[in-house]
Amino acid sequence: MKNQKLASVQKQKKTSGFYEQSHKKATRRPAKEIAFKTLLLLIWTAATVIVSQLAVGYVMLLMLGREAFSQTIPLAVHSALSYILALAWLLFATPRIVVVFNSKNRQKEDEAPDDKKLMSNVVGREDLGLKGLPTWTDIGLAPVGFIVSTLAAAGLAAIFSMFPWFDAEQTQDIGFSTFLVGIDRIVAFVILVVIAPIAEEVIFRGWLYGKIRRMLSEGVSEALSMTISILLVSLLFGVVHMQWNVGVNVLALSVVLCGMREITGTIYAGILTHMLKNGIAFFLLYVFGFG
Repeated sequence: MKNQKLASVQKQKKTSGFYEQSHKKATRRPAKEIAFKTLLLLIWTAATVIVSQLAVGYVMLLMLGREAFSQTIPLAVHSALSYILALAWLLFATPRIVVVFNSKNRQKEDEAPDDKKLMSNVVGREDLGLKGLPTWTDIGLAPVGFIVSTLAAAGLAAIFSMFPWFDAEQTQDIGFSTFLVGIDRIVAFVILVVIAPIAEEVIFRGWLYGKIRRMLSEGVSEALSMTISILLVSLLFGVVHMQWNVGVNVLALSVVLCGMREITGTIYAGILTHMLKNGIAFFLLYVFGFG
């Protein structure tokens, strides 16, 4: 019995990287099926984020009117509610849709559907990169990730600056003035520095990256699966920000954050890095009034 436990511990220590050995032994899927499902995941995630923003914004416009809606606190609330709606749809509604779809397929094949098993296969803490708790390694990687992503973003911005349509000096338009005081500053800080980084990391480096990484690993090598997953998630993350210079900046950030997930197996280091980046930008723009 002790030998079995020792062997189990040794096996766990040998497993490293993004997935455990059991995931690496998954049955290979046809390339067309993998490509189609990957594209569907990208479209589904982008649509969820955009539709959530539009749905919440439309309701708030009807309730408050355009003038009241354009104030700092309503804009911040809109941002928070949009993230909450997108997360709820991806983490709770989407798995149930997949469960229903899979259950119908199993019934056609005369198999008894197991909803609990199906749900566990759709989403889990490992897929989200939320296993365990943040470690000292996660904390230590945050400033390193910030520095690397800042340098990478500067390099990409220098390359894109050759094009006349790229404005490297343009700041991200989120509706806030460049100087905030009082309750406006507190609410904006909570939304931009706490809620937004957590939500975006769970959605993009957690849910989406976990899904794509797992799916691609069933059709290609681990190295290629990692590379393609990082590029696809980072490109989409840049696109949904809808500004060229901001998109280039967050694309570089996403590449680093995806790499940190590969190193640690979780998104905690990414969340802390994202918070650090947003926090520095917040104080420069909305406290000191730079930019």
